[in-house]
Formats: sequence, structure tokens, C-alpha cells
Amino acid sequence: MKLYDDDAPVARSAPLGAGPAKSEERVRGREIPLRAMRGMIASKMLQSLQSSAQLTHHAGAELGAVQALREHCRARNLTPPSVQDILLRLLVQTLAEFPALNATLEDNRITEHPAVHLGLAVPLPDDLLLAPALFDAQAIRLGALPQARRHLVAQAQAGKLGVRELAGATFTVTNLGRSRVHHFTPILNVPQVAILGIGGTTWRAAPAADGGVRLAEVIGLSLTFDHRAVNGAPAAAFLDRLGERIETLAPDAFDHELID
Repeated sequence: MKLYDDDAPVARSAPLGAGPAKSEERVRGREIPLRAMRGMIASKMLQSLQSSAQLTHHAGAELGAVQALREHCRARNLTPPSVQDILLRLLVQTLAEFPALNATLEDNRITEHPAVHLGLAVPLPDDLLLAPALFDAQAIRLGALPQARRHLVAQAQAGKLGVRELAGATFTVTNLGRSRVHHFTPILNVPQVAILGIGGTTWRAAPAADGGVRLAEVIGLSLTFDHRAVNGAPAAAFLDRLGERIETLAPDAFDHELID
């Protein structure tokens, strides 16, 4: 399936020395047609906001236990999984406890899905974005998750995905972890009822075991949900549980998933 229109006009900057065209662009500004894939994505985002009751909860979780797991892997000569992949694995486990979040809402009917088809927001050239599905994510071991994720991203960026991958997710994750943005408001990928935004990290003062103060690395978590399907309390409970999983992760928690 093509993800673009070969016949759609493409906005181009005037070449150097183009004279009148360059002068006109300087006065009027560069025009970018809202067509093809950009137009399709824009329409979907507008539809999302107009057709659902979106609300966002913000939370944070300390990453000390996650970093300790990665150090544990290095000490055992294992390739440490990225923070992102560890968070994705913990997210999938948490969704198993909160089926109301792994759901879609269509035709006034909520469907809670038995499998987690995890949508991963993938940036494309020209600031475009797709969220293809990593199917049956609950069955993907942490050791296999990086390769599965990278393959999906590569397929998306190469324009090789079909309708099934582009429309089959039951819950989506979007990641701004490399930025200074700690919290943000993700837009639902309807008909899904929830999406998690992973923000950047910051250092905060936290209570120490000896009664003093310590510095803690904290990652931002932002959950947007459709209030028609999920109320505020269970959405908050989901974030609480995910944060608890992140902060209490044992260093050897995934040894069985990292060793063949």
C-alpha cells in the first residue's frame, strides 16, 4: 500500500538566483499543501479531537531501578536493553492488568482486546507521523523487543506497511524522551481509548532512606484517555501501577527473557 500520492503537488523552495520566485516566497512565505499523507494525518487528528472526550493525566516515575537493571546486564556481559524497550515491556505487562485501557470504542460499543497490539509513533520525513502496530506485544520477550521495534520502524519509514499494521493497534505509545519536554498531551489514535506519552527526564530532589535528600532521575508519563470509556480514577490507577512497576523493578527481573 502506498503511503503517499505521486501526483500530489510538492512545495519546493525556489532555487538560488530564481529572482521573482525567490522574492515572492520571501514576501508571501512558503506554502505547504495540506494534501496526501499530511492531509490524511491532519484529518485523522481533527476527527480524533472532535469525536472523543479526551483528558490527560500526568505523572512521573524514578528511573533508578531501570538503570540498575541495565547495569546488571552489563555486569553479566549481556547487551542492556534501552530504557525505552524496558518501559514498553513494563507497559504491556501493566495493560494486562487494566484491560479497559487496551480497548477501542466504535459505534457506541467498547471492545476490550485480549492481545496488546502496541502502536508505536514513528516520525517520518517532513514532520509526518505514523503509529503502526507491533502485534501481540505481550508475547514478545524483552530480548526480542528491540529487533521487533526497529524492524517495524524501518518498515514504516520505507513505506512498506499495509492497512492492517497502520490500523490494527489497540493502544499507542509516543515518545519524546530525547527532548526537554517532560510532559505533553498526546492525541488519541481513535478508535483507541488511550495513548501514553513518554517524556524526557529531569532530576528532582527526593527523600532518602536515611531521612535526608537525594537526587532522582524522573521520567515524565502522560496518559490521554477517552473519558467516555475510561474514568479518571482507573486512568490514574493505571499510571500509578505503571510507575510502581518502573520504580520497583528488580535488577534480574528479565534475566529469563534476555538469556536464550
